[in-house]
Amino acid sequence: MMENYQELTAKQKSFFRSGQTKDVQFRKDALNKLKELMMSHEQDILDALKKDLNKPEIEAKRAEVGLVLSEINYMIENLTSWSTPVEVKTPETHGEAESFIVPEPYGAALVIAPWNYPVQLAVNPLAGAIAAGNTAVLKPSELTPNTSNLLAEMINENFPEEYVRVVEGEVETSTALLKEKFDYIFFTGSTGVGRIVAEAAAKNLTPTTLELGGKSPAIVHEDADLDETAKRLARGKFANAGQTCVAPDYVYAHRSVKDQLITKIKEVITNTYGGEVSGSTFPHVVSERHFDRLQNFLDNGKLVAGGKSDRSQLFIEPTVLDEISWDDAVMKDEIFGPILPIMTYDETFDAIEEIMNHPKPLALYLFSDDEKVQDDVLNNISFGGGAINDTINHMTSHYLPFGGVGDSGMGAYHGKASFDTFSHFKSILKRSNK
Repeated sequence: MMENYQELTAKQKSFFRSGQTKDVQFRKDALNKLKELMMSHEQDILDALKKDLNKPEIEAKRAEVGLVLSEINYMIENLTSWSTPVEVKTPETHGEAESFIVPEPYGAALVIAPWNYPVQLAVNPLAGAIAAGNTAVLKPSELTPNTSNLLAEMINENFPEEYVRVVEGEVETSTALLKEKFDYIFFTGSTGVGRIVAEAAAKNLTPTTLELGGKSPAIVHEDADLDETAKRLARGKFANAGQTCVAPDYVYAHRSVKDQLITKIKEVITNTYGGEVSGSTFPHVVSERHFDRLQNFLDNGKLVAGGKSDRSQLFIEPTVLDEISWDDAVMKDEIFGPILPIMTYDETFDAIEEIMNHPKPLALYLFSDDEKVQDDVLNNISFGGGAINDTINHMTSHYLPFGGVGDSGMGAYHGKASFDTFSHFKSILKRSNK
């Protein structure tokens, strides 16, 4: 029987109006409880991720559990100062008046989470909603059922439903939830579904954060340290079998270093995964539909590394494709798998121009110490965020807001940005009645 989401939303709005969630200590207590649940269920989380995605324990500990715990700790540590009204200057024309900016929660928040990092990308925004003083409904992905069930069990047994509730279900569940009038919607997923969420939110004029994806480029210039570049590219691309929204989607390599770079990447793959990569140790593609989509890319260009696959295990080994152009199928949409296409450029501005001719990516990575090249890339290409001489680590910092631009999303979170995202900043002018 389908749950009555209208009733759940009404309960959460009523609880929000009680004012309890606005109390800073109440929020800290809730964050501490969330932290304790993450710690006490760590092995359960690792086991669920293994069943759903064959995610290696060391990777899951770092990217799923560790990042969430550090984020919650940072919020607890700073919540009092973030929540305090800030006095600002008042124009002289306003006489003896005072001016304040008061952060306040929106109310009832809806968080829709994806399957690729089904704990981190569910609990981190949930923590942000709690920190800002909202109630929250969390909808985890049905494509990772073991993790989804565990999150529901952990949270629904330890929080009252009028405050925080996990709702499981298929696409129909998300559709039903989006018909309700939430006060804020936070969605992580594909650009296509992001458009559907934005359209649903627009009907109620609900503010929305969209954390989407896109084809994130890595530019490898002629002065790059190829040993380090290969390690950092492979780590960013092949973690979680490439199913990371900020993974380098493709490489633009300077013609003078491309062949050597490919050799180095192949060495890193061998050193990291051994001579034979297998479906027993490497993370799995999430579903047969995604596997079949990725399988169709394996004959694009020239196969120079990997290429083996096993549908019964949803396994595709780390793969590198050379001699790729924008006309190839692998370059039409975000890959979201362990396949790395490599293209070539001669002049930096040729690469910049081509990237700018396509939708704005969520991330961009540049490997070069040449400050002019750095300036040219950073000043000309619009993208969500990124790194110079590294991949994906920018999204692990509390001090860097994480989000996209254009087709790769809108809004940002992490650290204080999470608190800000789930808060409305109310401007107040106060003057005497005399």
